[in-house]
Parts: sequence; C-alpha cells; structure tokens
Amino acid sequence: MAYIPSWSSSEPFPTPPESAIRLFYIQRSSNANVVIYDANLTANKSLNAKNPVHTYWIRYAEKGQYQELSSVQKTLAYGLYTNKMNGEIEPSYEGYFLAYRKRKFVVKLNPQGVPIALFPINGKLQVLKRIFVSVDESKFMPSVNYIELFGKDPVSGKDVYERFKP
Repeated sequence: MAYIPSWSSSEPFPTPPESAIRLFYIQRSSNANVVIYDANLTANKSLNAKNPVHTYWIRYAEKGQYQELSSVQKTLAYGLYTNKMNGEIEPSYEGYFLAYRKRKFVVKLNPQGVPIALFPINGKLQVLKRIFVSVDESKFMPSVNYIELFGKDPVSGKDVYERFKP
C-alpha cells in the first residue's frame, strides 16, 4: 500500500492521498476515518467485471492505516451493488450504495481511460469526487443530518455541489 501521510487532530477531516484509480471518498462528521472507493482494474487496465470497485478505510483516527471494510460495513453501510450495463462498448457498471439506494451511479472509464463514477448531482450525472455525511450520534441509533456531494461537470470541468437531507 502507498504511503499514507500523517494526520493531526487539528485537521478534522483529512484528505486521502491522490490516486490514479480513485473514484471518490466519503468523509463523516463522526470521526476522521475516510471510506475510499477505488476502481478495481485488471492487468489490462479495464474494470474488473466481478468487482469493479474496491472499498476500504483509511483509519486516520487511529494510526492512518489501510483497513478492509467488515462484512457488516459492506452490507449495511458503505458497500455497493454493481451490475454490468448491457449495450456498452466499453464495460460500464451501474450501481448504488446498499445504505442509500435512491440514487444510482455509473462506474466506467472515460475516453482517456481514467476510471470515473458518474453520480446524480443536482439532477445531472456528474463526476463524483467526494461525499461528506453529517451524522447525528446523540440518540441510540445514529442518523444522517445531511449529505454533501462534491464533483465535476464531465463536459465543462467546473465544480458542482449539492447538499440534501436523505
């Protein structure tokens, strides 16, 4: 695994290191740990048909270590469902978060061969870069206050943003 820079508690939400295969990541208000979503590429640089996205933690609140998601985290919280889309020349995968199925996204390689995740932001498929989730942990079961989506318009390259309450 690549070097993970150190993090200090004076920086509440650390930014993970850049990666050529990074699709997007999730930061949460509850702690500094970050959930990473990377493209899972084969040796010939195409998306892995069985598992096109690799999801894992960078545990900044601990020692900054890389850690796989637990089975519960994969199935209830941060896991994805993906399915190959038919009729596409370059394999593309439609999917959704298991914890929030209302917005479907597409994982594919752009014309330059760079992996991207197209996600609905303000009603239009945009290149998703980052998600921030504000969590309310004051009750027995945590709940989500709001979600912020940060991305780029795939045509203009301009930054896009949406905040919503699920």
